[in-house]
Amino acid sequence: MSSKILILANHDVGLYNFRKELLKRLVSDEHKVIVSCPPGTNLEKIRSMGCTVIETEMNRHGTNIFEEIKLMRFYRKLYKKVKPDIIFSYTIKPNIYGAMIAKKYSIPFVPNVTGLGTAVQNPGIKKNIIINLYKRAFTKVQTVFFQNETNREFFKQNNIALNKHKLLPGSGVNLSDFTLIDYPEENENINFVYISRVMKDKGIEEYLNAAKYIKETHENVCFHIYGFLDGDYKEILTTYNKKGIIHYHGMTNDIKEVFKTSHCIVHPSYHEGMSNVLLESAASGRPVLASNIPGCKEIFEEGISGIGFEPRDADSLIKAIEKFITLSHKEKESMGIAGRKKVEKDFNREIVIEKYLKEIELAVEGKYNAKFI
Repeated sequence: MSSKILILANHDVGLYNFRKELLKRLVSDEHKVIVSCPPGTNLEKIRSMGCTVIETEMNRHGTNIFEEIKLMRFYRKLYKKVKPDIIFSYTIKPNIYGAMIAKKYSIPFVPNVTGLGTAVQNPGIKKNIIINLYKRAFTKVQTVFFQNETNREFFKQNNIALNKHKLLPGSGVNLSDFTLIDYPEENENINFVYISRVMKDKGIEEYLNAAKYIKETHENVCFHIYGFLDGDYKEILTTYNKKGIIHYHGMTNDIKEVFKTSHCIVHPSYHEGMSNVLLESAASGRPVLASNIPGCKEIFEEGISGIGFEPRDADSLIKAIEKFITLSHKEKESMGIAGRKKVEKDFNREIVIEKYLKEIELAVEGKYNAKFI
């Protein structure tokens, strides 16, 4: 049975890169798919799949109360215009504000908690505000999807949407798209690669400190950085580039090409839902060095497909890098193959798609009746 499905997102890149298979499946199953998302270069690709795209003004990181109210009013008008049978949402603002309005109209709503964000990592007024917003917004949701068990436990401990929690293997990874790539030789250097936004919470400072230390003690290593500058790091990157400590490449539109020459992917993030870059790295047969945090530690097996280290700790990262350097080329290659096997077993994106299709079935069964006022 065909349904009208509304999807709320805060960024076109994540929506296209990690959810395009779901969008394609929904369209191929003859559902009408409407996407609400801020402007971006990937929206035309999403339109070409057969989705209707409604460009949405949203300050992803802002806290201006008038902007927040404006977004909620936009969602209210959007719901009344579209009259969706079910709504899927991703990230904090679409999840909270989208759920608040859906509750008013009794629309089946399925938010995906892609991570808890910086504000809830430490005690304080921001954390209390967000918890209360979640409690208020999620009282009538159909299901809450989580990408790791720790995030789900946080909701459970704070009595948010109890008995409606379901766990996903992150966004999963397209195993046909990300195939096993031949491991590079070590003719000259071991290439360590950071692929993420260049910002504090992604561990860029620890990565830079580790690179500086390792380059002083090892000649046959290179440290690469790919990602958008999301903080005040231009000056230090320029300086370290000139000194040969790191190689900053800016954004990349072809991560597979990066993997071809990478010996190891380093991900020193402070918090994650489920790291997509680690999933794609492992699927491509690349060993990973990653923070021992929820959303990272589930993706690799210690000493088998990756090496963990403590977040916010450059010394711990340095030890992990040094441990990896001492491995033989064959051991490094075997570590990458083991990572591929793990994602094949636990993180196939088809698992995620099937769980979303099940939520549509639950909504269609008539358990919810939307009331547009």
